[in-house]
Amino acid sequence: MLLTRNLLYTGMTRAKKMLIVIGNRNLIEMMVRNFDIKKRNTGLKDKLADLEQPE
Repeated sequence: MLLTRNLLYTGMTRAKKMLIVIGNRNLIEMMVRNFDIKKRNTGLKDKLADLEQPE
């Protein structure tokens, strides 16, 4: 489960002008207390490598 403090922080800090958080208050509070760091498999490394290689 990716309900972690660092993911919530990332989403909040990317807001430019306004942030509206919609959700269960207890769940958001749980995220704030959750210091676990999860490995996210985004595929970013592969996508960047594809950009560097000419076709």
